[in-house]
Amino acid sequence: MKINTFKRALAEKRAQIGIWMGLANPYSAEICAAAGFDWLLFDGEHAPNTVPTLLAQLQAVAPYPVHPVARPPIGETWLIKQYLDIGFQTLLLPLVANAGHAAELVRATRYPPGGTRGVGAALARASGWNRDRDYLARADDEICVLLQVETAEALRDLDAIARTDGVDCVFIGPADLSASLGHRGNPGHPEVVEAIDGAIATILAAGKAPGILTADAAAGRRYLDQGCLFVGVGNDVGLLARAADGLASQFRGAPADAPAIHAAGPY
Repeated sequence: MKINTFKRALAEKRAQIGIWMGLANPYSAEICAAAGFDWLLFDGEHAPNTVPTLLAQLQAVAPYPVHPVARPPIGETWLIKQYLDIGFQTLLLPLVANAGHAAELVRATRYPPGGTRGVGAALARASGWNRDRDYLARADDEICVLLQVETAEALRDLDAIARTDGVDCVFIGPADLSASLGHRGNPGHPEVVEAIDGAIATILAAGKAPGILTADAAAGRRYLDQGCLFVGVGNDVGLLARAADGLASQFRGAPADAPAIHAAGPY
């Protein structure tokens, strides 16, 4: 059975850097898998992903030394089961409400009697279609649960959420949190920044790994300095959009006799 090296890295307080994947395409996923990130997160909440598209991307990145993480659109037991069965061992579950909800989400990732995950290993890619005879005995130990705190309600119960058994990491969602605090579209508002800084300290005090996402390199380094261990530093959609905009801008309004711009390498 595959060892969850990402889970072990968080437990050993080794920072893990990665990017969000929103293009929902195995080809672009494979390109990013070879870039050198610790993890890639395949997004089912805000990207056009389904279980079959996620499976194709998992297969595309399998040969590379990068850890696949998935975020379902919502933390429902039936959907968590499907994500785990196709081979994800690490899930980022959005919109956790409180400690009771956190415990329910953890149980959804575990087999009975400790959890509510359905036992269907014979049909599951995760078990090698039952070729891994130890899968049912060992699967729970390799599951890594990341919970997303992104509302004022969850923030009030953050310490209890972080201390919930089975939670490996608590991720702060700056965009939704800023909206919940009354500053929609402004995650840099002083009240939001203060809330995030306080949340990181609370998660660390509970002995768990803090996580966050930012497209700002300086902010990313600051979060790492504060002790964040699961840090997203961009997304494939943004990388493509910025590169496309930059290339197009070189030619907008350029005179006809402007020197040609050559690619740095072969396509």
